[in-house]
Amino acid sequence: MPKTNTTTAAASDDGLMLEIFERLALAAGREVMRVFHAGCAVDRKSDASPVTEADRESEKIILAGLRSAFPDIPCVAEEEASAGIVPPDLDGVFFLIDPLDGTKEFVNRRTDFTVNIALVRHGVPEVGVVFAPCSGRFFSGRPGRAEAIEVDNDYQITGRRSISVRTAVEPLAVVASRSHNTPETEAYIRDLGAAEIVSVGSSLKFCLLASAEADVYPRFGRTMEWDTAAGDAVLRAAGGMTRTLDGQPLVYGKRKQSDDEDFANPHFIASGRAGVSPA
Repeated sequence: MPKTNTTTAAASDDGLMLEIFERLALAAGREVMRVFHAGCAVDRKSDASPVTEADRESEKIILAGLRSAFPDIPCVAEEEASAGIVPPDLDGVFFLIDPLDGTKEFVNRRTDFTVNIALVRHGVPEVGVVFAPCSGRFFSGRPGRAEAIEVDNDYQITGRRSISVRTAVEPLAVVASRSHNTPETEAYIRDLGAAEIVSVGSSLKFCLLASAEADVYPRFGRTMEWDTAAGDAVLRAAGGMTRTLDGQPLVYGKRKQSDDEDFANPHFIASGRAGVSPA
């Protein structure tokens, strides 16, 4: 795998970085599906959320690849963070990894769990991939270009096409969390008026906006930065945006928050072109 020696050089070549992200996501996805078919025990983390062998093995593959290719860029990964392993200084540029977003979907034998890798630059998720290995849906994004990628049964890329968000249509198509819906989310959707509801798990919600399959994703429940960074990067590359309820872009690398733990997100609204009001 190509290796770079400086953070500046590694972070500046988005094409090379995205190629490596894609390769690692496919390798991790293959391992996730091995565990999915074989079955595994489900453990509980300190916050009572589920974790499996698939989460751990996927994260090992991704971290080994990123640290080999980009040794000077720090990594923030969900399972390491849960174990208290976090870089002391992110220095403005870092990777965010969720090795298996949608573990509840995985455990319940649903298909829309994903592997997620993102690069954050100065608070902005700029390069990212989201791979749903069970359904084969694969999305990538870097500044100025987002793509839907075709993958065969051998986890080889067979094609790709450019994607972009659409101008909002009536009735709005709203994507909502299958496992984490809240009364606030339901109230927001009601306030939008007539809307088509698409229930889907994991970071695929951002990708449905990016690929012009939906218009808005309201999230009034808890998320962490690794849950959202890769999908958010794809959405922004496709022309959309994720904003907090005060209308500001969602930022990453949040630490020493007075009202929450490191890397926790506030509520947000993700939307496509001609965006929907966050409030």
